[in-house]
Amino acid sequence: MATIKEIKEKLALIRQLDDPFFAEMEKDGRTGVNQAIAKRKREIQKRLDEDERLEGMLAYEKELYEQGIDLIAGIDEVGRGPLAGPVVAAAVILPKACKIPGLDDSKKIPKSKHKKIYEAVLQNAIAIGIGVKDNQVIDQVNIYEATKLAMMEAIGQLDPQPQHLLIDAMKLDLAIPQTSIIKGDANSLSIAAASIVAKVTRDQMMEEFDREYPGYDFAQNAGYGTANHLAGLHKLGVTPIHRRSFEPVKSMCED
Repeated sequence: MATIKEIKEKLALIRQLDDPFFAEMEKDGRTGVNQAIAKRKREIQKRLDEDERLEGMLAYEKELYEQGIDLIAGIDEVGRGPLAGPVVAAAVILPKACKIPGLDDSKKIPKSKHKKIYEAVLQNAIAIGIGVKDNQVIDQVNIYEATKLAMMEAIGQLDPQPQHLLIDAMKLDLAIPQTSIIKGDANSLSIAAASIVAKVTRDQMMEEFDREYPGYDFAQNAGYGTANHLAGLHKLGVTPIHRRSFEPVKSMCED
């Protein structure tokens, strides 16, 4: 009779719930074997559920694949709402039907997993572009226009250039055909990939700003108007990276 350790090693190699080895081992009767079978079945089901979720997030991409369009760029931004720091956009072209486990709207991904999924996107992507517009540009043209500029900068860096753009709730003045998708980062894997790249890139920038301008908690709040950030503003004043067109920074600059 095989040891429980040996059975666990064989179970680890199984990829399908209907594998006959399960039925064979269920006759074993040992508690440890039954527990190992149940655990492996849960792991397989979790993987199948994740694969189904990722497949669902390829719906827009698959429509384009059917038209012979393979170079699809997902576009997203991070940093429209903060009081400080830049707006960052990313453009990502993934290989056809590429599924990266755990990839989702960056706001839904635990921060502890951001780096791992970000690295997986970097490893898998055909091309990545990043656009950054700082607080001065935001104050000059407004955040909406600055976001579009950042997106166009990111797209311009892509090599090869995309045949189609999938953009999170935005239309860009470009000749490239595009689809604007509401909540795109939760409904398109290409946009979700851009979302995590933009998020990690901007978070790293804000961590650097935190070292340059201590006292505002930028590493934790990424420039958003948290209690610690507002306390820092009132105590230390406005920094060169604050958006002077955003309240309460605007009023503080007018005082």
